[in-house]
Amino acid sequence: MVSTIKQTTDPRTHSLLNLYQAVRARTMQIVAPLEIEDYVIQTAEFMSPARWHVGHTSWFFETLLQAYQSGYKVYSEEYLFYFNSYYEEFGARIERPKRGTRSRPTVSDTIAYRNHVDEQMHAFLETIENGSETILALVRLGLEHERQHQELLVYDIKHLLCDQYDAPLKLAPISTVNVSGMAEIEGGLFPLGYGTPSGSPTVREGSVSAINTHPHQSGARPPHAKEFAFDNEKPAHQVFLQDYALDRALVTNTDYLEFIRDGGYQNFRWWFSEGWEAVNREQWRAPLYWELHDDVWMIRDFSGLHPVADKANEPVSHVSFFEASAFAKWCGKRLPTEAEWEKAATYNPRTGERETFPWGDAPADEARANLFENSLWSPAPIGSFPDGQSSYGCHQLIGDVWEWTTSDYVPYPGFKSEFDEYNDKWFVNQKVLRGGSYATPQAHIRSTYRNFFHAHERWMVSGFRCAK
Repeated sequence: MVSTIKQTTDPRTHSLLNLYQAVRARTMQIVAPLEIEDYVIQTAEFMSPARWHVGHTSWFFETLLQAYQSGYKVYSEEYLFYFNSYYEEFGARIERPKRGTRSRPTVSDTIAYRNHVDEQMHAFLETIENGSETILALVRLGLEHERQHQELLVYDIKHLLCDQYDAPLKLAPISTVNVSGMAEIEGGLFPLGYGTPSGSPTVREGSVSAINTHPHQSGARPPHAKEFAFDNEKPAHQVFLQDYALDRALVTNTDYLEFIRDGGYQNFRWWFSEGWEAVNREQWRAPLYWELHDDVWMIRDFSGLHPVADKANEPVSHVSFFEASAFAKWCGKRLPTEAEWEKAATYNPRTGERETFPWGDAPADEARANLFENSLWSPAPIGSFPDGQSSYGCHQLIGDVWEWTTSDYVPYPGFKSEFDEYNDKWFVNQKVLRGGSYATPQAHIRSTYRNFFHAHERWMVSGFRCAK
């Protein structure tokens, strides 16, 4: 990997080169504690080997080189097949459940491929001048794509190794404040999504900006190292909300244990029909990574195996939409919509303005939210980040666990795809999650970020809070 950056004629390119190297280096830092054998194992059809992530994130940039670097020669046709994920337009690909069935390319071959792509990208970007906004936008998309895979790597490594992985944990004690009750939030019109809808002059965009990322469109807005939004967050549009209440705190392990002890997994009344089928088919009795030892529920995470009592005040994680909905019904509440969640996270009733984050327009940092840079490798106890609370007194809306909402993952009114097959092909049969997790990079999260998973999935760091 090239380790030095020359000043280019375009300061935007120079900034992007710095960001490129930082993002690419972090991926390799995540996999550094792995043994060679760890790189190639696929623990379930919905997981991926670490080797595949290392190669796929490089494949993404090689497709850009193919399109825009004159005379570029493909590194390996075999790699184009193996490291493709779901992009039909780029040709045949290995099926996802079979990513762990091959020993080749080897790990060393994959890293050599990655280094080759980095060298080519560095040389290519140094030639970019003014007027190449589309290319710069595509590079930025590739870096945000890699940040997504960094989080997926954390999920996959946990599923493979969990407490056997030598995570760089920060185990310093965390002070907390008491958080209880529900925030009463007024209804009315609310501008949902990234940007400023027409007729909403009080909405502020804060520190993130939209960019055009379609390779066949011109006029893309040039990216800055701190500016980005996916197309599925746009356009901002007015929605109407009824008055509602939202839990100030996430549902905790203690809360969820009460549901389990009350027979929550044995009582069909709390469950959607499809959820009840999943409970019985998969024999669910608790969240993923919960284990029953001598009638005591334990939680296994990156730091070991712990009684639930030792993690009583941490947000429950690795629950499906079905489990979150069942708990909410059991306690006489429901899950929020994504619009309700976003208003609680961005609207300041004192000023009448929407802000970038729950705490205002300042970027995320370790004092306000538990994200990847905090190195906790686990949700933090409730009340750990009082500086990050919203104007309504809701805590930990950003970081810790992705929060399930009742909203279907569908396009916003007026949606226009900015990159084929990236977000638009998934607008069916999935639910929206908001807020990020302890595995999400700080610079990657926004209050308008829309994550999405199927209702039965729980291998990601997913939790929830309730609404009324």
